[in-house]
Amino acid sequence: MTTHLLVTQLRFTRTELLRCVEGVSDEEARKRFDPMNCIAWMVGHLANQENRYWNLRAQGKELFPELNDLVGSGKPASKPSLKEMLSVWSQITKAADIYLDTLTPELLVTYLLPSPKPTVENIGTLLLRNIYHYWMHIGEAFAVRQLLGHKNLPQFVGDMVQYPYFCEEKSI
Repeated sequence: MTTHLLVTQLRFTRTELLRCVEGVSDEEARKRFDPMNCIAWMVGHLANQENRYWNLRAQGKELFPELNDLVGSGKPASKPSLKEMLSVWSQITKAADIYLDTLTPELLVTYLLPSPKPTVENIGTLLLRNIYHYWMHIGEAFAVRQLLGHKNLPQFVGDMVQYPYFCEEKSI
Protein backbone atom coordinates (compact mmCIF):
# COMPACT_ATOMS: atom_id res chain seq x y z
CA MET A 1 0.00 0.00 0.00
CA THR A 2 1.26 3.48 -0.86
CA THR A 3 1.48 6.03 1.92
CA HIS A 4 -1.17 8.70 1.42
CA LEU A 5 0.11 12.07 0.18
CA LEU A 6 -1.13 13.93 3.27
CA VAL A 7 0.74 11.51 5.53
CA THR A 8 3.86 12.01 3.42
CA GLN A 9 3.45 15.77 3.81
CA LEU A 10 3.01 15.44 7.59
CA ARG A 11 6.27 13.50 7.69
CA PHE A 12 8.02 16.21 5.69
CA THR A 13 6.61 18.82 8.05
CA ARG A 14 7.98 16.87 11.00
CA THR A 15 11.45 17.00 9.44
CA GLU A 16 11.06 20.78 9.19
CA LEU A 17 10.31 20.94 12.92
CA LEU A 18 13.52 19.02 13.60
CA ARG A 19 15.44 21.31 11.27
CA CYS A 20 13.99 24.28 13.14
CA VAL A 21 15.22 23.11 16.55
CA GLU A 22 18.63 21.95 15.32
CA GLY A 23 21.36 23.82 17.18
CA VAL A 24 19.03 25.15 19.90
CA SER A 25 20.37 24.60 23.41
CA ASP A 26 18.13 23.41 26.22
CA GLU A 27 18.48 26.80 27.91
CA GLU A 28 17.47 28.61 24.72
CA ALA A 29 14.57 26.19 24.15
CA ARG A 30 13.17 27.15 27.58
CA LYS A 31 13.40 30.90 26.95
CA ARG A 32 10.00 32.54 26.70
CA PHE A 33 9.22 35.82 24.96
CA ASP A 34 5.74 36.72 26.17
CA PRO A 35 3.15 36.09 24.87
CA MET A 36 4.86 33.30 22.87
CA ASN A 37 5.61 29.97 24.46
CA CYS A 38 9.12 28.57 24.50
CA ILE A 39 10.43 26.29 21.74
CA ALA A 40 10.48 23.18 23.96
CA TRP A 41 6.81 23.79 24.81
CA MET A 42 6.01 24.00 21.08
CA VAL A 43 7.63 20.61 20.43
CA GLY A 44 5.68 19.03 23.28
CA HIS A 45 2.48 20.77 22.22
CA LEU A 46 2.72 19.32 18.70
CA ALA A 47 3.45 15.89 20.18
CA ASN A 48 0.36 16.30 22.36
CA GLN A 49 -1.84 16.94 19.33
CA GLU A 50 -0.49 13.90 17.49
CA ASN A 51 -0.93 11.80 20.62
CA ARG A 52 -4.53 12.92 20.99
CA TYR A 53 -5.48 12.41 17.33
CA TRP A 54 -3.45 9.46 16.09
CA ASN A 55 -2.80 7.46 19.25
CA LEU A 56 -5.67 8.10 21.69
CA ARG A 57 -8.59 8.70 19.34
CA ALA A 58 -7.44 6.56 16.41
CA GLN A 59 -5.85 3.65 18.28
CA GLY A 60 -7.28 3.90 21.78
CA LYS A 61 -3.88 4.36 23.43
CA GLU A 62 -2.33 7.38 25.07
CA LEU A 63 1.40 7.23 25.61
CA PHE A 64 1.96 10.23 27.88
CA PRO A 65 -1.27 11.07 29.73
CA GLU A 66 0.48 13.85 31.71
CA LEU A 67 1.57 15.66 28.53
CA ASN A 68 -1.65 17.63 28.08
CA ASP A 69 -1.30 19.19 31.55
CA LEU A 70 2.26 20.26 30.69
CA VAL A 71 1.80 21.60 27.14
CA GLY A 72 -1.91 21.53 26.32
CA SER A 73 -3.84 24.48 24.93
CA GLY A 74 -5.12 26.75 27.65
CA LYS A 75 -2.84 25.28 30.32
CA PRO A 76 -0.43 27.47 32.30
CA ALA A 77 2.81 28.27 30.48
CA SER A 78 5.60 25.77 31.11
CA LYS A 79 9.26 25.51 30.17
CA PRO A 80 9.98 21.79 29.74
CA SER A 81 13.30 20.28 28.72
CA LEU A 82 13.86 20.24 24.95
CA LYS A 83 15.62 16.87 25.19
CA GLU A 84 12.63 15.42 27.05
CA MET A 85 10.08 16.93 24.65
CA LEU A 86 12.00 15.64 21.60
CA SER A 87 12.09 12.16 23.14
CA VAL A 88 8.35 12.27 23.88
CA TRP A 89 7.66 13.67 20.39
CA SER A 90 9.73 10.89 18.79
CA GLN A 91 7.91 8.13 20.69
CA ILE A 92 4.49 9.61 19.98
CA THR A 93 5.11 10.13 16.26
CA LYS A 94 6.54 6.62 15.90
CA ALA A 95 3.39 5.17 17.48
CA ALA A 96 1.17 7.50 15.40
CA ASP A 97 2.84 6.30 12.19
CA ILE A 98 1.43 2.81 12.78
CA TYR A 99 -2.05 4.27 12.29
CA LEU A 100 -1.12 6.89 9.69
CA ASP A 101 0.34 4.19 7.43
CA THR A 102 -3.14 2.63 7.17
CA LEU A 103 -4.88 5.74 5.81
CA THR A 104 -6.54 5.57 2.42
CA PRO A 105 -8.66 8.14 0.57
CA GLU A 106 -11.74 6.21 1.72
CA LEU A 107 -10.70 6.40 5.41
CA LEU A 108 -9.86 10.10 5.24
CA VAL A 109 -13.55 10.99 4.87
CA THR A 110 -14.53 8.98 7.95
CA TYR A 111 -14.35 10.07 11.61
CA LEU A 112 -12.21 9.12 14.58
CA LEU A 113 -13.59 7.90 17.87
CA PRO A 114 -15.51 10.62 19.67
CA SER A 115 -13.50 13.14 21.60
CA PRO A 116 -14.74 15.06 24.63
CA LYS A 117 -16.21 17.54 22.12
CA PRO A 118 -18.57 16.55 19.28
CA THR A 119 -16.61 15.26 16.28
CA VAL A 120 -17.20 17.55 13.32
CA GLU A 121 -13.94 17.10 11.37
CA ASN A 122 -13.17 13.97 9.40
CA ILE A 123 -9.78 12.27 9.51
CA GLY A 124 -8.51 14.09 6.43
CA THR A 125 -9.41 17.46 7.92
CA LEU A 126 -7.70 16.52 11.19
CA LEU A 127 -4.61 15.54 9.22
CA LEU A 128 -4.61 18.92 7.47
CA ARG A 129 -5.17 20.66 10.81
CA ASN A 130 -2.18 18.75 12.25
CA ILE A 131 0.07 19.77 9.32
CA TYR A 132 -0.99 23.42 9.47
CA HIS A 133 -0.54 23.45 13.25
CA TYR A 134 3.06 22.33 12.76
CA TRP A 135 3.72 25.11 10.26
CA MET A 136 2.27 27.72 12.59
CA HIS A 137 4.59 26.67 15.41
CA ILE A 138 7.59 26.20 13.14
CA GLY A 139 7.24 29.84 12.08
CA GLU A 140 6.80 30.89 15.69
CA ALA A 141 9.87 28.88 16.75
CA PHE A 142 11.97 30.53 14.04
CA ALA A 143 10.76 33.91 15.33
CA VAL A 144 11.92 32.91 18.83
CA ARG A 145 15.28 31.89 17.38
CA GLN A 146 15.60 35.32 15.77
CA LEU A 147 14.82 36.95 19.13
CA LEU A 148 17.52 34.73 20.66
CA GLY A 149 19.97 36.24 18.16
CA HIS A 150 20.45 33.15 16.01
CA LYS A 151 21.93 33.98 12.61
CA ASN A 152 21.85 32.22 9.23
CA LEU A 153 18.48 30.59 9.82
CA PRO A 154 16.79 28.86 6.89
CA GLN A 155 15.01 31.27 4.56
CA PHE A 156 13.02 28.66 2.65
CA VAL A 157 11.31 25.31 3.11
CA GLY A 158 13.80 22.43 3.13
CA ASP A 159 14.59 19.70 0.63
CA MET A 160 11.46 17.86 -0.49
CA VAL A 161 13.15 15.27 -2.73
CA GLN A 162 12.07 12.43 -0.43
CA TYR A 163 8.54 13.86 -0.12
CA PRO A 164 7.37 14.55 -3.70
CA TYR A 165 3.86 15.26 -4.89
CA PHE A 166 1.97 12.29 -6.35
CA CYS A 167 -1.62 11.67 -7.33
CA GLU A 168 -3.92 9.99 -4.86
CA GLU A 169 -4.92 6.40 -5.53
CA LYS A 170 -8.60 7.23 -5.81
CA SER A 171 -10.49 10.48 -6.02
CA ILE A 172 -13.57 10.74 -3.82
